[in-house]
Amino acid sequence: NHCVGVGNGTDALEIAIEALCLPPNSEIIMPANSFIASSEAVTRCGHSVVFADVCKDSYVLRISDVANRITSRTAAIIAVHLYGHPCYIGGLLELAEKYNLRLIEDCAQAHGAKYKDRVVGGIGDIAAFSFCPGKNLGAYGDGGAVTTNDADLAVKVKMIANHGRVAKYD
Repeated sequence: NHCVGVGNGTDALEIAIEALCLPPNSEIIMPANSFIASSEAVTRCGHSVVFADVCKDSYVLRISDVANRITSRTAAIIAVHLYGHPCYIGGLLELAEKYNLRLIEDCAQAHGAKYKDRVVGGIGDIAAFSFCPGKNLGAYGDGGAVTTNDADLAVKVKMIANHGRVAKYD
């Protein structure tokens, strides 16, 4: 329901994580095979990366390994949709609900991909997109976006991306 344009995919990840207002020094579980920007965004926001293994056939998060890595410090999961293939996000949603975790979608390589009948970027709490020229949906130059179905979260994203403002020159 909400999309906020940002400078690039790394900005999108960092802004998405910051907007969630996770407890300081939280753990965020993510796939071990993702590009450095995913884990870099976690550490730049003051959190710890916990790498989880991936499925051999799809290279996306293995739900059972994510479940085994959840601790009392875990606050979120980053579901990286990779090579145009969406994560098994239904299982990640179940874990997020069971353990009260936030679910962040990294959609940098899966623009338009669907999990069942739902388009990635609108399933978790918040999602990050990259429009780098080498991506599935590239721009002429760099670009990124943060999407969410939560109106309050969208306002936080706009404010973080725009120096605390929601409108130009305010």
